Amino acid sequence: MRDKERTGIRDVSDVPSEVARQVVEWFGDDGRAWLAALPNLTADLATRWRLSLGPVYPNGSHALVVAVTRADGQPAVLKVPMVDEENRAEADALRLYAGEGAVLLYDHDPASGAMLLERLQPGTPIVEHMDRDQAVATASRLLRRLWRPVPPRHRFPVVSDLVTAWAKRLWTARGVAGLPAALMAEAAAAAERLTRPDGPEGLVNRDAHLGNILAAEREPWLLIDPKPLVGERAFDAGWLIRDTLYREAKPTRDTARHCLALVASELGVRRQRVRDWVLVRAAHNAQWTAQSGGDPMPDLMVADLVA
Repeated sequence: MRDKERTGIRDVSDVPSEVARQVVEWFGDDGRAWLAALPNLTADLATRWRLSLGPVYPNGSHALVVAVTRADGQPAVLKVPMVDEENRAEADALRLYAGEGAVLLYDHDPASGAMLLERLQPGTPIVEHMDRDQAVATASRLLRRLWRPVPPRHRFPVVSDLVTAWAKRLWTARGVAGLPAALMAEAAAAAERLTRPDGPEGLVNRDAHLGNILAAEREPWLLIDPKPLVGERAFDAGWLIRDTLYREAKPTRDTARHCLALVASELGVRRQRVRDWVLVRAAHNAQWTAQSGGDPMPDLMVADLVA
């Protein structure tokens, strides 16, 4: 991950172009207002937390991420997200992890959602470091460590509520142009099965993939950017495998079967549940992409490989 060659942000033009584009595309006027407020918000946070602003990271979808130095000289990262339903409880998850397998949370501003985080060195994503099987196995073991009970009064969304809504959308998607009706029906049936948790529920991650696990010094690999929910252990497998197959140049059914078996074994869950979660996550993303005007074919390919 390379930094942009500028320090902090003076105006909206300093926000990475991809972040600015996606924020406006996804959030419309709310996104434009967030972008306009970013320079002053970032300056206020730097003053409050006594930070020296460094380079802006070019990566990300809807958050500004800046390398900073704290008053005591310690390197850190300032993350200012466009808050949505997926990242609203990110700081809560990091508090529960308490640095065990995940980046440390130093401070949090509830009003803006901004977080002051541990800076990971060298910070290279695991997808760039290792062959696929090693990366997937390491990621699965890390996710197994990160699953944990949640306190009775928590703010995390619940997987069963989410997948119930997905099931309804997938049944409806049978009539969407470009989406195979039989595949959508199979995914909808799988989603209905998944509304009933298989075993105890705990903290899981909606956005677990190989790009969000970085090389570090405190531990070999640490998770960043959690999108927390409460659900069964197998839930973590869905996006991890979907993203892994999505990145493959020419994935096959044998590749998919091997990946399903590997992740199920490392997570300690049933292979059939893993298969259902991959199918549902890929099919749901294909539906969302198609209805947003994008190309659903890569996700349909993944869904078909495990169907």
